[in-house]
Amino acid sequence: MDSFALAACYLLVVADDPGIYVEILICADADEIWRRTQIPDLHERWDLRFTAIEYLPRRSEDEPQRFVYSTRIGFGLSVEGEGESTGTREDATGLRTSALKFWSSDAKSLIEEGSGYWQYLPTIDGVRFLTWYDYRTRFGHVGRLIDRLLFRRLIGWATAWSFDRLRLWIDRAIPPETSMRMTLIHALRAVWNCLYLAVARTCAGVRRA
Repeated sequence: MDSFALAACYLLVVADDPGIYVEILICADADEIWRRTQIPDLHERWDLRFTAIEYLPRRSEDEPQRFVYSTRIGFGLSVEGEGESTGTREDATGLRTSALKFWSSDAKSLIEEGSGYWQYLPTIDGVRFLTWYDYRTRFGHVGRLIDRLLFRRLIGWATAWSFDRLRLWIDRAIPPETSMRMTLIHALRAVWNCLYLAVARTCAGVRRA
């Protein structure tokens, strides 16, 4: 399934559930997936939700890892926020869990604060890489309405598309920037085909009349 179809499937099936949950199977070992999701320079390449991620210094390995992030939203504007990893653990089955919380004091950000986790579950066929997260919005009733009708679906779609970009990068060595272009071309081609069929049917109807 390509990125466009995967994201569309998420939009139709998952986005109405409480919180946002996305899962994908990646044919690689957990260490490689961990590396590309936990190193900021690599993470920001495939994750559409962030334009830049920067880890902040910490005094010891025992302290939570703080970070700052920004996301461009167009027209020269960006939204900024902060977060921290609240813990990581690995159990006897090899399951790794990375929990985090995030927040933003930026008045342009619909998200005020939230939390979630990533999990890496080794299987015979690869690693099930999954996430669940949820958040609280600002702007009162208006913010909650915008989130329910539009924003939550869009950020869930972006998460699903991002996970598939990561899968293509690891499984097929397709850089995220290339898969972005491929998906946009596919989407534009689909729109063009729909328009062409609509015009052709209209012209055929005019001729019959």
